[in-house]
Order: sequence, then structure tokens, then C-alpha cells
Amino acid sequence: MHLTINLKCRKLEIWAFSLSSLFLVCYILKFTLALIILNKEIETSRGMLYPRESETREVRTLDGIWNFVRSDETNPTQGIRDGWFKDDLSKSMPTIPMPVPASYNDITTEQALRDHVGTVWYDRKFFVPRSWGQDQRVWLRFGSVHYEAFVWINGRSAVKHEMGHLPFETEVTHLLKYGAENRITVMCDNALIQTTVPQGKISEMANDDGVTIIQSYTFDFFNYAGIHRSVHLYTTPKTFIEEVEIKTNLSENNTVGTVDYSITVNGTAANEAENTLFARLQIYNREGVQVANVTSDSKLVGSLQVDNVKPWWPYLMHSDPGYLYELEIRLYAAKEQLLDVYRLKVGIRTLSWTNTTFLINGKPIYFRGFGRHEDADVRGRGLDNALMARDFNLLKWIGANAYRTSHYPYSEESMQFADQHGIMIIDECPSVDTENFNQVLLDRHKSSLEQLVHRDRNHPSVVMWSIANEPRTGQVNADTYFQFVANYTRSLDSTRPITAAIAVPSNDDKAGRHLDIISFNRYNAWYSNTGRLDMVTQRVISEATGWNKKYDKPVLMSEYGADTLEGLHLQPAFVWSEEFQTEVFSRHFKAFDALRRQKWFIGEFVWNFADFKTAQTYTRVGGNKKGVFTRARQPKAAAHLLRQRYFALGREVDQCNVPNDLFTYIADVGGSNVKHDSTDL
Repeated sequence: MHLTINLKCRKLEIWAFSLSSLFLVCYILKFTLALIILNKEIETSRGMLYPRESETREVRTLDGIWNFVRSDETNPTQGIRDGWFKDDLSKSMPTIPMPVPASYNDITTEQALRDHVGTVWYDRKFFVPRSWGQDQRVWLRFGSVHYEAFVWINGRSAVKHEMGHLPFETEVTHLLKYGAENRITVMCDNALIQTTVPQGKISEMANDDGVTIIQSYTFDFFNYAGIHRSVHLYTTPKTFIEEVEIKTNLSENNTVGTVDYSITVNGTAANEAENTLFARLQIYNREGVQVANVTSDSKLVGSLQVDNVKPWWPYLMHSDPGYLYELEIRLYAAKEQLLDVYRLKVGIRTLSWTNTTFLINGKPIYFRGFGRHEDADVRGRGLDNALMARDFNLLKWIGANAYRTSHYPYSEESMQFADQHGIMIIDECPSVDTENFNQVLLDRHKSSLEQLVHRDRNHPSVVMWSIANEPRTGQVNADTYFQFVANYTRSLDSTRPITAAIAVPSNDDKAGRHLDIISFNRYNAWYSNTGRLDMVTQRVISEATGWNKKYDKPVLMSEYGADTLEGLHLQPAFVWSEEFQTEVFSRHFKAFDALRRQKWFIGEFVWNFADFKTAQTYTRVGGNKKGVFTRARQPKAAAHLLRQRYFALGREVDQCNVPNDLFTYIADVGGSNVKHDSTDL
């Protein structure tokens, strides 16, 4: 009897052990599979040239007031199921007017819309002229919809796109009614999950009315959503210039410029073997004088030479920064038949870098700039040309020569402004706080970079690609993940260095070895050792030195700063006061000057250019207040200190002139060393 019971117990123990082992094996297998990341091929972009009118192209905008519907958060796909796109939105649901471009969150007084998670709908009507239906093609282009967009024309599906902050387009020739009224409908979904770029989480939580949907994310800026940039309709000939890729070079003494070009054509003539296409390219200077021309062969690849060239220089490095030529491309078929004309601006410059320095046109660069946000009151992240012009005026007023597009690609219009003003751009993809590395995330991350490089590769202002902000590069799989991301970015463009803004300690980092430039973020006296101004300078020097020793690469500080409530003055300096922000900057300046003597330290970027909105939290009073300027673009006290530093550096490094109002007159103190005007620099 006892023997039988013991045998049964033994069998049960063996069965339980086997089951536990099976669960353990399954868990290990699942974990192991999660760690396997493959370097898969990514679908590449086509077209996407910025819409410009010419002899063969027409452009019109669909910006303005659209009709708008907010979906039920608990039923986000209702509009798809009920076919809201088949007719006017107003026939399905009550609508409100909504400006485009703009984020929808702050337009109304409704908390439900500000904090909405899920889908919203837009529509509007427009006319297409009868002439557009004659022997040409029509394209619909969005500058940006955040995060995912579904578009219908006259009730028929036109295009779907995932990835905020980047453009997408589609041909709509076959969907339009010519000489008649048309309707465009857009569904936008702002939901972020662990495989979107950027990442987020969706959860349900109980509230006073039952259950609500919560969108959470770790990044420190508000998840604005909507149709953020302009919507264009434009025409092209049936055979047209689809893509233009430009690369430039300079002779050793910067007197002769070379513009290498590659043109891609789309259309029926391009597919007919007997119809040999060619292009005539002309380069014009700022005065409209032709300085170079060439006729291509049928491969549509070649180069132009510009003698006595005027190179593109960054702001304050030259008396005429941001010099741009105009490249005119005329596409021809056999018998000199003109097919298409497209023009774009070209800045002629070279980039190079070593393990100690970064050079433009053979001259070493010291970056002095900002991290920024596309953010403003009411319109959120929507394109605002007046605000953009103000921002660039402030950048030049303060003496900055660069900024990072933290933490996503900025508008194409702002990139064009940077080209014109000579402001260098570290161009960042939307990957922020990247973690939980997996295959789907990797593919989307690479896709975001492919779209970014495709869009911005011809901008002379873009001098570096940033593949992430504060990724969790100490995690398992970070090494392989960022090796794939960095190498993929190099395969798209080998003419610019690659960086990422890293916040983990250098000893824990696994990604830096795959980068060309090391950028690091650190908030001494703020998040670290809050209020301790005596714990800034040496810590900055030590950390920067540690990064350089580990990777033997150029280093820049991509973020530092302190939240500051405008108008709060406390003496002695205390956190949140304008005095404290000024002191934090001053302690960093001392560290930067010590590091500059090491040669491999190449730049300093304040966080942030201006105050900006964040998610609600008890650590944020109306948003992030680390701006040197307020959200209304007015200077805090630290802005004047930073201006004096940036122009002092410009005078030392680039021999630039300084503004007469840089220093306020104090007194004539004879032969003493008291500084009282700009001549003391």
C-alpha cells in the first residue's frame, strides 16, 4: 500500500518537474527568439521632391479650414466600419471646423480633444480645374500627419502612411473629377505602442464614468497630433523628373566646385527603349547669372563644374553665409521635346571628419547651438511660417550656428530656411527613448531613417544624422540593434557622420562604437545633484573625457540645462530661478572651455531653445521650462549670457564680427580691465 502511494507520488513529482521544465524551456525559447534581430530589407521611398511650380508643373494648396470629427476612444474603427469616407463627414457625425496645418489638441476648449487617444477624421471639398485632366498627372502630397494616416479621394482609397513628421504622396490622377468638386477625407491615428517610432503604451484605467483609454510615453514632450504640415495638389507631365540626388565637392583651395547629380524619371517615355531621354542642367548664381551648364547622356547621371565658386558656409564663419545656387533641370525626349522642368537650391560644400575633429570646407567646426522643438501655443506642432521666421531671427541674434531637430524631423520649410541662413542641422529621426528592441521596431526605425535621408539628402545645412535620442543603449541587444541602424544609415548616405544623443553612462553604453560622433545628454545640478552648482564643471569634463577615452571619437554635449520660471528671481541662486539657469550655464561654459583645449570636443548644445508643452505631471508647471526663450519667444536672463558666449566663441574660432549691442555700456573706467563694450572681446 505504502509502496503504491509512494510510486504515485513519485510519478506526480516527475510529471510536475517535467511540466515546469517545459514551461522554463518555452520561456527561454521565447526570450531567445525575442533577442534575435535580423537585418531585413526596407521598402524605399520614391519621388517626394518638394512641390514647386515651373513651366510644366502647377501647385495648389489644400490648407485652410477643414471639417473635423473626434472618434469615440472606445470605438476607434467605427468610421471605417460605417463608411464615413463614402460621403461628407457631416452626414455621419456632427463636425467642427479645424485649421490645417495645426495640431488639433489645443484648438478647442475641450479636455477630451486635448487628451484624445485614437482616431480623428478630417474632410474638405475642393475643385480641380478641367485643364488638369489633359495629358498630365496629378499628385496629392502631405508634409506630415501624426502618427498614422489613411486618405480617401471621393470615397476611394488613395494612400496609407505610418510615421509622423515625414512627407508622403500618391498619384490621384485616376481618382479626381476634373472641372468639378472633389472630396478628400483623412483618418489620423495618434496611438503609440511598443513597435511605433516613437514608442508608447496604451492601457485601460477605471475612472468615475467606467473605463478610459490612457496613452503613456516616456519622452518629455506632448504627443501633438493631426495634419501638421501643408497639403498640396500638384501636376507633372506624364513623363517627369521623379527624383534628384545632389552631391557636392570643392577643390583643395575651395575655388572650384563640383555638383554631381543623379536624376530618376517616371513615365511612359522613360519605359520606351527607342525614346532616349536626356537632361540639360544649368546652375545660376544669386544674381541669376549662369555659371555652369551640361547636357547629360541617357543615364541622367553626371556632374557640373562651377569656377570661382562661392561655397556654402555656416553662419558667422563667413561674411556671406548660406550661399545658394539654383539648379535648373530640363528633361527632354527625342527631337528636343521638352518634357519637364524642375528647379532646386544647391549649396556647394564639403564635409569631413576624423577621430578628433569635424570640418566644413576643410575648416574645423565648433558647434554652438540648441536642442529645439516644433512647438507653440494653440497650433501645437503645426507649421507656422511667422513663428519659423521669428525662431531663425532669434538663432542669429544669439549667435548660434547649429541646432538638432530633437526629437523628430522638422518641416521642409524650416530645412530650406536653415539652408538660406547658414544654420547647421543635426537631423534626427523620430526614435526617442528607444527600448525593448525587436524586429518590428527595427524595421520601422530603419524606415524612418530611410524616409528622412531621402527627404533631406540635398540640404547643405544637414551636416549629421542622429539615429536616436536617449535610447536605452545599456540593454541587451542594443549593440546589434544599433549596429544595424547605423550601418543602414551609412548605406543611404556615406557623406555625413552619424550620431545619437546618449544618456546612459559611457561604461554601460553599447552603441557608441557604431557612431562617428559621440553626443551625450546630462543635467548636472538639475536631475543629478539638484541645486549643487559646485558639482557641474568637473563632472562635465570627466564624462566627456570618458566618452572620448572609450571610443576615440569627437565628442559634443547635446543637452544640458535647467528649468527656469520666467520672472522668478532669487539671490543667492536657487532652482527654477533665472539666476540659477544663468549659473548652471556659466559652470558648463567653464567645463567646455577646458574641453575645447583637448581638440576632440567639438560642440555645446543648450536644452532648450524655447519652453515647450509636455504631458501633465507634477514636475512640469505648464510644460518644460528649460528654454532660453519663453514659449512666446521672449528671452530669459540666460539668453543674454549665452549670446555673449556664442559671439565670443565666434570671434575666437571664426573671427566673426560681433554686434554693437552685445554689451550694455557701463562706464568709462580708464585703463582698467573692466569689460564694458564689445571691443573688449
